[in-house]
Amino acid sequence: MSVFDELKRRNVLRVAAAYGVAAWLIIQIAETIFPLFGFDNTPARIVVILLAIGIVPALIFAWAFELTPQGLMKESEVDRSVSITAGTGKKLDRTIMVLLALALGYFAFDKFILGPQRDATVQRRLAEQLTGVAEEARREGHTEALIRSYGDRSIAVLAFADMSQDKDQEYLSDGIAEELLNLLARVPELRVISRSSAFSYKGKDIKIADVARELGVAHILEGSVRKVANRVRITVQLIEARSDTHLWSEIYDRNLHDLFAIQEEIATSVVDKLKITLLGDAPRARKTDPGAYSLFLQARYLGRLGNADDYERAIVLLGQVLDIDPTYSAAWVGLSRNYINQAGAGLRPVDEGLALAREATAEALSIDPKYAPAHADLGWIAMVFDNDLATAARHYERALALDPADVRTMLDAAYLLIALGRLDQSIALVEFAVSRDPINTAGHINLGRSYHYAGRWDDAISAYRTALLLNPGRLNANYGVGEALLMKGEAEAALQAFAQEQDDEYRVKGIALAMHALGRQTEYDNRLAELIDRWGQEWPSEVAQVHAFTGDVDGAFVWLNKAIAQNEDGLTEQFLQPLYAPIRADPRWTQFLEHAGHSPAVLDSIEFAVTLPEGGGRTSPSD
Repeated sequence: MSVFDELKRRNVLRVAAAYGVAAWLIIQIAETIFPLFGFDNTPARIVVILLAIGIVPALIFAWAFELTPQGLMKESEVDRSVSITAGTGKKLDRTIMVLLALALGYFAFDKFILGPQRDATVQRRLAEQLTGVAEEARREGHTEALIRSYGDRSIAVLAFADMSQDKDQEYLSDGIAEELLNLLARVPELRVISRSSAFSYKGKDIKIADVARELGVAHILEGSVRKVANRVRITVQLIEARSDTHLWSEIYDRNLHDLFAIQEEIATSVVDKLKITLLGDAPRARKTDPGAYSLFLQARYLGRLGNADDYERAIVLLGQVLDIDPTYSAAWVGLSRNYINQAGAGLRPVDEGLALAREATAEALSIDPKYAPAHADLGWIAMVFDNDLATAARHYERALALDPADVRTMLDAAYLLIALGRLDQSIALVEFAVSRDPINTAGHINLGRSYHYAGRWDDAISAYRTALLLNPGRLNANYGVGEALLMKGEAEAALQAFAQEQDDEYRVKGIALAMHALGRQTEYDNRLAELIDRWGQEWPSEVAQVHAFTGDVDGAFVWLNKAIAQNEDGLTEQFLQPLYAPIRADPRWTQFLEHAGHSPAVLDSIEFAVTLPEGGGRTSPSD
């Protein structure tokens, strides 16, 4: 008998066929199952290798052994006259047929059911990767453009290190660095990154080149502060970021009374080392009693912590500052901002908080009519609490004219421009603010909102996603992405974005919108009911927006009237919300705008012109 005939007789060929079909099926299942558990390709490769190795012992085993009624025996020990290899072969044939049927069924299942889903997932991940690459390229290009436009005249002042023995002088090290930043920001020829972006690296292990690239600057100023009794040692160094070269460093070991002079000396040295020719006077610090200044820095530090006890402690400290120096405008504005924050957070009755804030800003302006932060605070009160856009415009225009580089004022003024319906101007102002504060999440959210209201959906999505890159937990950013995608007609993608929103209300609202767009009526009804039940009383305009988007015009106006009746916060920009587009042709919409004081005629009559620094352009009603 030939070797081939012997292989057939011993069912070795059948075992090989059965093993091959079974191995193929196992590999296909492994490739499908493993990714579901987060595994990469390594486990699937191991399965393939083991199966490839296993074929050899399987064939040797089939050659050397035979299955008999008495059990497994060596083939050489079996009497061929009673061998049942033919019956075993038939069983193997049936096993092969079953395995082939399973393989064919899996192939069809994979091709027609799993395949399209897998392809969609691959395409989605590829799109996300391409979006990320595009975002990174856009940011890199923006950074390079900024550096080219300012040349070497750009700087970030990082938070100074607290080198005191007890590590209890952080308020002082932060305060000195911030005052230096503010002094340098008054130099029109110099681009200075704002505090929120520059201080975001505080306490982190950083590389100067990486920080400069992320902030889009050519230079970094860093330092440390050590205070012992009435002496202070300030160490500073100016670094050219591209080459990581120290251009200048200095140690100031002086009495606390010399603190303002030290700050001015440092600012002057930086300007000199950057070879900037000043078009005006060198920046000067606002001076006060050194003891009052130390208390002021403590109060400012506490006020930024954002909780009830610290607001109260900050107010007490500012009172002590004003007992020492009642003409210190910065302390009066510090009081104003703490009162505003308390009123906004419900920690003080709104009327009481605003009255106290107005008194404090009035004192600041009586001392220094050109103190920009006081005008900015009055603008915020008029816009947010009084719904008086004309008064807000007057104060913001004055604040920006006096201090055109203040990023916080820019962002607030941009919000006012949105309320006035001047979206191109708002976008220009926020884009400029973001260039000065590139890793401030709020700036990118504001930019996204401006693009959103202007109908620039892709730009809005890009800005919201940048905010999420900077802060993955940022509230309302995923909702913004979802609403922009919804407006583009991409309801499935919108639903995915809405589902990731961490704010419960906006997640429920967004999912309701997406369910309606997808025609899933029961799920829409359930989500809308939840929105009304949990938040309808407090935020009726959110319910109105859902009704408007779905075409329920009467329902939308019922809820809008509730919003007007209770003077709901945020109505200043309601008329721009894209979700209201389906009801704008209704006569009641015009009545709504007039009742809210936002008719086109009223808004067009409000004068508000802003000139951006460094040739950034002018935003005005005539633009």
